[in-house]
Amino acid sequence: MADESVASSAHRSVSTSGRIAIIPIVEVALLAIFAVLPLVLQDYLTIFVTRVLILALLALSFDLVWGYAGILSFGQALFFGSAGYGGALLARDLGITSIFILLPASLIIGFIVSLALGGFLLLGRHPPTTMFVALGTLTGSYAADRLARGWYYLGGQNGIPSIPAMTAGSYELVEGPVFYYLAFATLLLTYLLCRFLVRSQLGLALVGVREHEARIAFFGYRVQRLKAIVFSLAGAIAGLAGGLYAFHEGFVGPNMLGVVLSTQIVLYALFGGVGTLIGAVIGVIAIEIVGFWLADNYQQIWPIVLGFLLLMIILFRPSGLIGILVSERERVGTFGRPPRTPRTAQEAQDEGKHAAP
Repeated sequence: MADESVASSAHRSVSTSGRIAIIPIVEVALLAIFAVLPLVLQDYLTIFVTRVLILALLALSFDLVWGYAGILSFGQALFFGSAGYGGALLARDLGITSIFILLPASLIIGFIVSLALGGFLLLGRHPPTTMFVALGTLTGSYAADRLARGWYYLGGQNGIPSIPAMTAGSYELVEGPVFYYLAFATLLLTYLLCRFLVRSQLGLALVGVREHEARIAFFGYRVQRLKAIVFSLAGAIAGLAGGLYAFHEGFVGPNMLGVVLSTQIVLYALFGGVGTLIGAVIGVIAIEIVGFWLADNYQQIWPIVLGFLLLMIILFRPSGLIGILVSERERVGTFGRPPRTPRTAQEAQDEGKHAAP
């Protein structure tokens, strides 16, 4: 009888779902591809793809705040660059190069900076508008860029070059396959954490805030606190990406803090598709690979061609590249615990027998 019940429930779930989920297939396919890439790529391409993975981590942080909480943050580069500078100063001035100190420090720096900015923008007496938060984060990114350019201690326009390599014990983590797998593992673990978060009850509340903030507030949720929480978590992820990027490149500069990179992050997410997590990763991969190929083959006009492609996708496919593959229902997804399937008459009768004294 138990086997029949399980079989009938499985049959009902298959019949009600109707379609095969595409997003998990895309996730597994990308996981398999990136797991073996260093085995088949030349060294310079491995370095390039490592940079793509780190930028994907940064784009993931933006998709978390915009795609799920409806916070239009033009300041993700602020958290990214702040953590990069912080890690560089720890290595340059204090001689700290251990990965077990630098990466947690980068994450904490990103968290603290985003918590401070989020507290100022989101936790005021009156709920802020989307435009206020967007301009506030943009201003923070621009101000940090100007500060870094004018501060001699941070290297001014030249930034901080020749950062010592990160170490794991006595081993130096330099660019190549080892750093590639470090970036890959960091992205994978962060992605799984974000996937768990957005499919939890907290994720459901965040999407409710994005879709109808006033109604969620009416239900008793502290909306601005929810926003500040996810904003700070996204800042921590951006900080982690900044620490990895600084030690992979061996350099930090004002451009890591500025408006140009912040806008670029928005384009990554829009191009791939916001509100899916994997869309942000796809956006980074597509833009960086296409840009790399265009710059190599059409050196004079490649920015124009790339800009035209971005414009066409955003105009004619607002859901991004991921929207070509998946339906709107799958993009929205499911949240929390799976719903209970309706009981058959036989199941109800059996349950009554077991409950009888």
